[in-house]
Amino acid sequence: MIVNSILETIGRTPLLRLPLRGGEVDLYLKLEMFNPTGSMKDRMALSMVNSLPLTPNEIAAVIVESSSGNTASALAMISAVRRFEFTALMDSHASLDKILTVRAFGSDVRVVGNSDGSLATDERDEEAKRIASEDGAHWTEQHNNPANADGYIELAAELLEDLGPTITHFVSAIGTGGSLCGTARQLRSHIPRLQVIGVEPAGSVIFGGPGGCYHQSGTGTPEGANVGVVIDYDVIDGGRKVSDDKAFSMCHYLARHHGLLVGGSSGGAIYEAVSMAQDAPVGSRIVTLACDSGAKYLDTIFSHDWLSAHDINIIDVEAKFADLFHG
Repeated sequence: MIVNSILETIGRTPLLRLPLRGGEVDLYLKLEMFNPTGSMKDRMALSMVNSLPLTPNEIAAVIVESSSGNTASALAMISAVRRFEFTALMDSHASLDKILTVRAFGSDVRVVGNSDGSLATDERDEEAKRIASEDGAHWTEQHNNPANADGYIELAAELLEDLGPTITHFVSAIGTGGSLCGTARQLRSHIPRLQVIGVEPAGSVIFGGPGGCYHQSGTGTPEGANVGVVIDYDVIDGGRKVSDDKAFSMCHYLARHHGLLVGGSSGGAIYEAVSMAQDAPVGSRIVTLACDSGAKYLDTIFSHDWLSAHDINIIDVEAKFADLFHG
């Protein structure tokens, strides 16, 4: 496979099949860490950049975005190829690897908010809005940009090409809503009875309930922050909340039993997908997105010292779902 640009390697990611209940139910993981910056956000970032209202005389676009890391990494990579100027507004909730990745691509990172590891979504957004207004930068505004969801049309097409209309459940993490809603909308046009489930961290407020602290990165909406218009509740059949303990425990299980490193939001979605498989009808095909690589979180969710410092307990996932894994 010969390509003329790294951007041509976005998409066409593999599916990993995990049979459950002795093969009665199949779980398929879309391995989005095979995108060039290691996450599915490469898809939506390229879609947003391609939709920018650039003027004919605009030789080098100036872009700004508020991000917890993966979108920023993707925009930085694309900006390097397109020779754009990009500034990422991030907070200390983002992993150091993501901040360093953006800088490695030659883009600027401004860290806002407190240094205690807490989310500062509103502060990031306000700073992005200010830079766009005062400096004339293009704010891609991922939470309210239709091009975000449009970036996953091809992902849905890949799933349909591989599995056809046999998919019964689509379960995925929800943050901006682009990947869940954009993919689900396309899938449902071919599979009307598809069950779509969004998974957010316990403490996120997308599906209501009290807000609270959580450490799953790049997913959910913290209390006080706005839920963007990209989230289309009409295509979602239900929402589930998963604790950091359960999400990160699934990450550890997948690493040690399947040689698969995934991030925390993926761990949460896969945990809930496996939970659903307990009562799913025979023959069900459950698809979920492995949003990014766990290699970005080796010093956090895969570090026992970090887990202990944040009072996060790793549970025995294999024992909890023994009937599913060994049935």
